[in-house]
Amino acid sequence: MMDSKNTYLGIELGSTRIKAVLIGEDFAPVASGSHDWESHQEGGYWTYSLDEIWSGLRDSYKNLAEDYHQKFDQELTTVGAIGISAMMHGYMAFDQAGQLLVPFRTWRNTTTGQAAEKLTELFGFNIPQRWSVAHLYQAILNGEEHVSQIDYLTTLAGYLHWKLTGEKVLGVGDASGMFPIDSADMDYDCRMLAKLDQLTAGQPWHPRDILPEVLKAGENAGFLTEEGAKLLDPSGKLQAGIPLCPPEGDAGTGMTATNAVAQRTGNVSAGTSIFAMAVLEKPLQGCYPEIDMVTTPTSRPVAMVHCNNCTSDLDAWVGLFRQFAGAIGADVSKPKAYDTLYELALSGDPDCGGLVNFNYFAGEPVTGLDQGAPLFLRKPGGMSLQNFMRAQLSSTMAALKIGMDILFENERVTLDKLMGHGGLLKTPVVGQRLMAGAMNTPVTVMETAGEGGPYGMALLAAYLVEKSGTESLEDFLDSRVFAGAKSSTIQPDLADVAGFKAYTERYKNCLPVELAATQHLI
Repeated sequence: MMDSKNTYLGIELGSTRIKAVLIGEDFAPVASGSHDWESHQEGGYWTYSLDEIWSGLRDSYKNLAEDYHQKFDQELTTVGAIGISAMMHGYMAFDQAGQLLVPFRTWRNTTTGQAAEKLTELFGFNIPQRWSVAHLYQAILNGEEHVSQIDYLTTLAGYLHWKLTGEKVLGVGDASGMFPIDSADMDYDCRMLAKLDQLTAGQPWHPRDILPEVLKAGENAGFLTEEGAKLLDPSGKLQAGIPLCPPEGDAGTGMTATNAVAQRTGNVSAGTSIFAMAVLEKPLQGCYPEIDMVTTPTSRPVAMVHCNNCTSDLDAWVGLFRQFAGAIGADVSKPKAYDTLYELALSGDPDCGGLVNFNYFAGEPVTGLDQGAPLFLRKPGGMSLQNFMRAQLSSTMAALKIGMDILFENERVTLDKLMGHGGLLKTPVVGQRLMAGAMNTPVTVMETAGEGGPYGMALLAAYLVEKSGTESLEDFLDSRVFAGAKSSTIQPDLADVAGFKAYTERYKNCLPVELAATQHLI
């Protein structure tokens, strides 16, 4: 029998999957459930409807509860604590009645260039297009009618937490994707808020009044209400009164899941999008449009390189090869197809034989493109399945490398370790080895890496209850969660490093071709 009061639930709404993970007293996963979904365009914006959000959340929890029941022959009626996380940034604006004013605008939208540029200049601090404040100011510049009706602005995780608990709060890591954070004060930067207040003086609200309250990891963020319990579990089995930790973004949960929240640590999350986080010893000297400044769940400054595109194009090609296999009568499972094609990439030329791929399903701010068009380029020769797959995998990391090189070369940032997780690294060795070559840094993958963000969210829920006195999140993870964790580390291979550098130069030289494709193919 399992005492579910000693378990912790983490749920994360990612771009293509909503996943719930339940961990036990030893912090190892004991049950999970998931729900697949995809964003769609509405009115020129990438979005998910509220119905999709709630039905997906419920289905994910339902599948987890069924998994729990099957394993332990008992109903899941309560847990020790819950944590909700989701894709960061984006724009969810509500009126006084709690009604969503415009469809949820996700991180994937690249429609706020004018606002992001003006805010970056005003603050002297890089404001990426994905950030909530960029969406807000762009809506003002566009003259959108709904702006004057805004009573509350939050992220997807903040919205769900609000509906489950009644609390309008946000974890500091997720809040740092809404508006710049002062790490010393663990709150929104007051100097920049004052400037935004002046900029939006014509509105019937003040920026600080419509933003969520900021909380750090370990602080209580409310309790599951009766209404919230029914929203999550319409069957009525889940009991109210469960404490919730501060809701976080997928960046913070990725750092937590990989034990990369201390200074001089970094992590790479590679799924639909790809981003790398480097926990800094000191602030950056420069302001770079390719680098976001966010925070850990405990408010430490973090340099983040976020790229909109990672595995979507790769997934499409694997799907095409599976179609071919089916056409000739070979029934190849999805895992077998991925493993086989990934492993072929290791025997390709280090520079991909002159092949270049752009995996741009959406725009890519790191390389200055507002729109995306998947594009494969080659010269005569060099064409082999091995090189083709290596080019596909390399394209998932190329934009990230361009951004990370700024940290390594311009700012002399040093990392003791780079932890990897996400779908790109599920196949053993392949993605990990290519990532080590791309970053010229050892890459470590833990056995729990496949659980990703929802596992990290469950750990933050556990930290809320299990922390001892003033025990820091860093110490909690180091000494109690990951002390005996199994992991594998791959050192960068010199041939891979040189080959990826050559591939990246070719990639940058071909960016004008990708730009032309977005202008004529879309």
